Amino acid sequence: MLSLQHQVFMEVARQLSFTKASQTFFLSQSAISKQIKSLEAYYKTGLFERHGTSVSLTEAGKLLYEKLLQATQLQHELQQAMHEINESFLPATRLSVGASTTISLYVLPPVLSAFLRQHSAMQISVLNRNSTNIQKALLQHEIDVGIVESENRLNTISYTPFMTDEVIAVCSANSPLRTRTLTVDDLPATPLALRETGSGTLAAVEASLKKQKVDLAGLPIRIRLGGTEALKNFVLADTCLSFLPRLAILHELDRGTLVEVPVKGLSIQRQFHFIQRKGTENNPWTNAFIRATRHFYSI
Repeated sequence: MLSLQHQVFMEVARQLSFTKASQTFFLSQSAISKQIKSLEAYYKTGLFERHGTSVSLTEAGKLLYEKLLQATQLQHELQQAMHEINESFLPATRLSVGASTTISLYVLPPVLSAFLRQHSAMQISVLNRNSTNIQKALLQHEIDVGIVESENRLNTISYTPFMTDEVIAVCSANSPLRTRTLTVDDLPATPLALRETGSGTLAAVEASLKKQKVDLAGLPIRIRLGGTEALKNFVLADTCLSFLPRLAILHELDRGTLVEVPVKGLSIQRQFHFIQRKGTENNPWTNAFIRATRHFYSI
């Protein structure tokens, strides 16, 4: 098992911040600094360069961080192997999951509850951001595994299919659009409320419109909101047309507070994928989480 000093070093290296690392470990900043100084004394070299309030890794620090990432992976594999031999061996294990808004709010909660019942020693943290930022968080080692809409794929990430969701056009029950059936030709005259740039939902809408030779930038976008809940609540209070994941608005559709507005010729489906950094696909705990999530939804 990695020493506390090495764990503290990894967190400072990951966040490039003594302050943020102190918040993670619930230690004072001076205690974090003491751990790092002790490690630097042991290796007889500096691991960080201090730049006022910010820090960066030295060459020795970069080497140590790289090797500790490999050691962490081996530690996970060893713990899983030991657990398979003896189920009573339950080491405390942290798993960091990142997911786009739709998944983290409407798909993951029951999965995580079931997973934690099976793995009582597991500690899970969930990062909720849009798909672009989840991919960044994965590459920066902020999370172990992510679930995103994968319109824009990166060659440093491996993608495993998860589930498909439909994005539909909706308006509030008070909107004059509620009784209409639209065509894509009607959209340039229809006020829109959309998600922020970087959103997987927005990317799926833009890709589908592009197939119909409609440029999203040329449409009357009245407002952009960060997050599915913010957009949903705005649409409930307004008369704009919007595009929202069906998974996110099932209750509102059932209650009739949101109404689906058919748009002829426009079908918007998006595929969610699990994402892992290439080279870490054999991590036993992330793979256990992926298997459990797929099993929960019978995929």
